[in-house]
Amino acid sequence: MTPALEQAFHSQAIACETLDSPFMARMLPMLPGLIDPESALAKTLQNWPEDRLGPAHDSIPLRRASGLHLLHLSHLSPELSAAYPPNSGDLEDALAHTLKTHEPALLKALENPPQTNEVRRAAALIATGHWLTARFGKPLITSEVGASAGLNLNWDFMALTARGKTLGPLNAPVHLKPDWQGEDPTLCPAYVAEARGVDISPIDVSDPAQALRLQSYLWPDQAERLERTRAAIDLFLAPDTEAIVHQGDALAWLPTRLTPRAGHCHLIYSTVAWQYLSEPAQARGAKLISEAGAKATPDSPLAWFTMEADGQRPGAALTLRLWPGDIPGDLKISMGRADFHGRWIDWQAPDPTFRLP
Repeated sequence: MTPALEQAFHSQAIACETLDSPFMARMLPMLPGLIDPESALAKTLQNWPEDRLGPAHDSIPLRRASGLHLLHLSHLSPELSAAYPPNSGDLEDALAHTLKTHEPALLKALENPPQTNEVRRAAALIATGHWLTARFGKPLITSEVGASAGLNLNWDFMALTARGKTLGPLNAPVHLKPDWQGEDPTLCPAYVAEARGVDISPIDVSDPAQALRLQSYLWPDQAERLERTRAAIDLFLAPDTEAIVHQGDALAWLPTRLTPRAGHCHLIYSTVAWQYLSEPAQARGAKLISEAGAKATPDSPLAWFTMEADGQRPGAALTLRLWPGDIPGDLKISMGRADFHGRWIDWQAPDPTFRLP
C-alpha cells in the first residue's frame, strides 16, 4: 500500500475514535497491511488518485469498512462475524481471510460513496422547524439537498427531547436525545405540508438489499445507531409518511422547487452534504437560492438551513438564512454548532420573534 493510502486509513481511525467507535479505530489501521499486494483489490486502491482518498472526497477507508460490514450484516462471512461486535474473535485473522475470499464483493463496495443518512442530525432540523414555525406561523414546504435515503425528510414525525422539553410526537418511533447545550429549543409544533429531497445516488430503502447497504455504512460497535436507522427506515416506509427523494443533480432540481407558495414557509436544508459540492457548484446553488429569496414575501418566506463543516471546531456550523429579512436582502443567523453525528448540539438561536433595530 502507498504511504498516502496508509495515512488515509490512519486518519480515519483517529476520526472514528473521536466519534466513539473504538472498534473502527482498531480495525482500520490493520487493513492496508492485510491486502495482498498482487490482488485486484490492492491494484484498485493503489491506482486511486491520492488527493481523493480522504473523507473530504471519496472516503476510501469508509468504503472499505462498509464492504466488510455488509458481508457481516448479510451473514456471508462467518469468520468476520465471529470477530465483529458483540463477538471478540481474532479480528486480524478474520479480516485477512475475508479480504482474500470475498474480493469481488469488496471491489464492488468501493464503487459506492458512504451514505450514513445519520438520523441524529434530524435533531437540529426539528429545533429549526419549531423555530421557523414560531417566527412565521406557517406550514412548511421542505427541500433537502443530499437526502441520501430520505430518512431525515421525516424529521416532523420524530421527537427531540432537550432541557426537559419534547418537540414532536410523544409516541414518535424515533426519539432523539442529544447532549443539549446553550439555549433552550423553541417549542412551537411544526407542520410539514410537503417533504421532498434530491440525491445524485439515492438509496431506495424499500429494496431490502439497498436498506442493508445503508446500514453497512454505520459502524459495527454502534448498535444504537443501527437500531435508530432501522426505526427511521420503517418510518420512511410507513403509509402515513409521504416524503419523496428524487434522483438527480441538486442544481438541476432546485429551480423546480423555488417558486414561492402562498401561505407557506419554504425550508431548504442540507446536513453534511453541501460541503461535498464543488466550489463552483456551491456558488451556483447559493445564487439560485438568493435569487429565489429576492422573490420571497412575508406570506411566502424562504429559509435556508445548513449543518456543514466550516473549518472551525468543534463539530459543524448551524447556519440559517432568511428571506425576506429585517434588512434589505437576506438575514443570516448563527444557530450554533452540532456534532457531525448529532451526539450534541450547542444551540445559540436567538428568540424567533427578534427584530433588528
